[in-house]
Amino acid sequence: MPRRPTSLVSQRTTPRPLPRARPVEPVSSRSRRVEPVRGTWRSSLLGRLLRLILILTILGLVIAGGIVIWAAYDLPRPESAMDAERRPALVLQDRTGQTFATYGDLVGEPLRLADMPTDLPAALVAVEDHRFYQHSGIDFISLARAAWVNLSSGRLVQGGSTITQQVAKTLFLTNERTLRRKIRELLLTIWLERTFTKNEILEIYLNRVYLGAGTWGVDAASRMYFGISARKVNLWQAAVLAGLPRAPSRFNPRANPAAAAMRAKEVLAAMAETGAISAERARAEAAKISFPKVSRQPGAWFADWASDQVQLVLPPDRDATVRTTLDQRLQIAAESALSTMLDGPGAVAGVEQGAVVVLDAATGAVRVMAGGRDYRDSNFNRAVNAHRQPGSAFKPFVWLTALENGLTPADTVLDAPVRVGNWQPENFEREYRGEITLDEALAHSVNTASVRLMMRFGGPKPVAATAARLGITSKLPTDASLALGTGEVGLLELTAAYAPFFNGGFRVVPFAVEPRETPEPVIRPEQAAMMAGMMTSVVNRGTGKAAAIPGRVVAGKTGTTSDYRDAWFIGSVNGMMIGVWLGNDDNTPMKNVVGGGLPARLFHDVAAAVR
Repeated sequence: MPRRPTSLVSQRTTPRPLPRARPVEPVSSRSRRVEPVRGTWRSSLLGRLLRLILILTILGLVIAGGIVIWAAYDLPRPESAMDAERRPALVLQDRTGQTFATYGDLVGEPLRLADMPTDLPAALVAVEDHRFYQHSGIDFISLARAAWVNLSSGRLVQGGSTITQQVAKTLFLTNERTLRRKIRELLLTIWLERTFTKNEILEIYLNRVYLGAGTWGVDAASRMYFGISARKVNLWQAAVLAGLPRAPSRFNPRANPAAAAMRAKEVLAAMAETGAISAERARAEAAKISFPKVSRQPGAWFADWASDQVQLVLPPDRDATVRTTLDQRLQIAAESALSTMLDGPGAVAGVEQGAVVVLDAATGAVRVMAGGRDYRDSNFNRAVNAHRQPGSAFKPFVWLTALENGLTPADTVLDAPVRVGNWQPENFEREYRGEITLDEALAHSVNTASVRLMMRFGGPKPVAATAARLGITSKLPTDASLALGTGEVGLLELTAAYAPFFNGGFRVVPFAVEPRETPEPVIRPEQAAMMAGMMTSVVNRGTGKAAAIPGRVVAGKTGTTSDYRDAWFIGSVNGMMIGVWLGNDDNTPMKNVVGGGLPARLFHDVAAAVR
């Protein structure tokens, strides 16, 4: 049945309250309500970002401040910029008190820029820091250029340090390559630029920079290399000095004149490039560069050897003047004799090097030490550091072993072919004398006799022990070839080991300043006298006749190695031991040079100067 419609009366009998009307807002009003919400969100994000930036900035400043404090907490006092720092000086005197060598740092006279030729500071600025007067201590343009060059080449080719930075490093810091050192350098660079004028910084640098050969500052270097004050240097000399800071050990004229000249030409070119001089003047000055050969310094090898000994007895960090054992008169005579021998008959015989030592037989005090032909060409000390086979100069230790086992110079030994295992030594002349006395066998340096004596009394071990007792410290062979001197020894070592034969049997230790050990008895006096007598026979009627000096008692022993690679004469005159060696550094053979030839003649010439 269809639903009846509700009447209007019944609908109104239960009226409902109408909803409260809301005011109608224009569109523009609604837009204004939405925008404040978006703006608040954006301002909140910006605030967080600003707060983060502020925190990071503060944190960065704290970290940077910590790094600065870490790097600078023990920086040296900047006021010490002009305090001189140098190695202690050592002055060596000969036995009469005459100075013959000095060591340590040489500091010249402090000079103002006004005292120097204008070319000197100009040369330094041109080659080291041509924008020195434009930058404020750190040259960012040069740093960028250096970085580009280094990256392009794939290796460190160029640096960007300014003169001010170099002053900071020179005065206060070391050459260590660390972050801390670099930060300290930057801090000190800023301090220097704020404290000194540019000219004052340049002045400090020129007076304090190390320029090789123990010299600090341009005045000391100028006196060392040119013999004049830096006040008087000419343009090419100024270029040489300005070129040294890059590598003072490699570019200084004493170490490498050719490298010094090449570097000076680079400085002159830099001056021309920066407009300090004309290109024509640069070329003209480059053509003038010339370094005179350093004059010979008598006793240079002795000085080096003595200075090492002095360091052991002197207090550290103190200047010292020390009197040594050097006899400068005899040293000059020995060096002259060696030079004359090598330049004359030695050159004909293919002898390029030699060495001479003279020492007091009673004490071991070294009077002469010539370690080579010319110290200026090679400072290698062949008297001490070269170890060569002594050949027959080793035989006295074999003969002494025989004496200590009861033989005398008058006893006999067979000179005839001998074999030890597969080894069959021969005499130098390839002649055999049959039964001969020990005296005659040593006088004529008979090889077969030496081998027989050694093998008769226990072989190489007892002979090596005898040599060690007298002062041979080098390691020796353990086979029968030791009888012919195949072990390598030093000239000074061997000469000192001969001293007991001539001082009554006492071992001595060579010294330059003061005895390190008291001479001690190592062989019986009567056996020492027998050995001295037999070595007198070597000179009077044996292989060492060329060493004889009329009116003097001369004794010694010759030595020659296979293929004439080494030739020796060790002997005594007037209480002095004299040792001579001739040979070549590369061990090439000489032309028939034997110990009784040129070495004995050189011994004679040196011995003639002994008083």
